[in-house]
Amino acid sequence: MKMTYPRSRRWTRAEYDNLIEMGVFKPGERLELLAGLLMVREPQGSPHATGIRLVAQALRAALGQGWIVEAQLPLALDDESEPEPDITVTAGAPRDYVASHPARPALVVEVAESSLAFDRKDKGSLYARARVPEYWIVNLNDHVLEVYRDSGPDASALLGWAYRSTQSLSAGDHVTPLAAPASRIAVADLLP
Repeated sequence: MKMTYPRSRRWTRAEYDNLIEMGVFKPGERLELLAGLLMVREPQGSPHATGIRLVAQALRAALGQGWIVEAQLPLALDDESEPEPDITVTAGAPRDYVASHPARPALVVEVAESSLAFDRKDKGSLYARARVPEYWIVNLNDHVLEVYRDSGPDASALLGWAYRSTQSLSAGDHVTPLAAPASRIAVADLLP
């Protein structure tokens, strides 16, 4: 007997935004649109929440004026993706984004524990496809910072794009964000 799978329907970012405005989703419902699919975000434990706070604090100190460091707010990544990364760094000031969500982040950070494989493969391909210059994963399982840079086409990647440069940094290392080449952040300052 041949196995068949149900068809799924992909959503556009405009449709997703309309559903939000119409109040279709429950208040506080944790959803994000990734490559046309509505995904339920996982609950956060204390280490995850602490990681978000630490990364935001370190990036705000390193980047200074002219950069917005936000936690878990939407990005207008492309026509079918509106993720809410744990941390997003965009150029400008908050009022620059009154008409629409930021679309071109300089850096995206995910704090990962149970979602590590998904953040590496699925979200990594999504951010690479959107040409986000730099993507970090605070890997709570291995207590390291994974740094992804240099996105490009990759037929083997989920969405046809991947990062070509990958680096794993431990607590004794430092990282320099591409957006702030004169800054050095101690990886230990990012890890709970």
